[in-house]
Amino acid sequence: MRVEYKIEIDNVAIPRFAVEAVEGMGKLFTLATLVLNVMETREGAEIIFHGLSPDDPERRIASFKSILASAEGGESIRYVYGQSGQVPGSSSSFQWVKVLRA
Repeated sequence: MRVEYKIEIDNVAIPRFAVEAVEGMGKLFTLATLVLNVMETREGAEIIFHGLSPDDPERRIASFKSILASAEGGESIRYVYGQSGQVPGSSSSFQWVKVLRA
């Protein structure tokens, strides 16, 4: 399914992103860069990490945090974990994370 929708980040109070566990590491680097750029003008962003295995979201979050920690100012980023679980009737697991300036 493909949905095309024009959205401007200036019109969004809390930018939200999604990343699937099967996507390569390149996606995490792209997401980390995007989140750092968003945090230049916003307090933070929300990300939902998801995958087929219950371990997938946490593994991707650990990688994402490692990438952000390597950036200048990465030590001043804090994380707030939101809801997690499994999608009913599916094998998909997820974890919401807020990435905030400390």
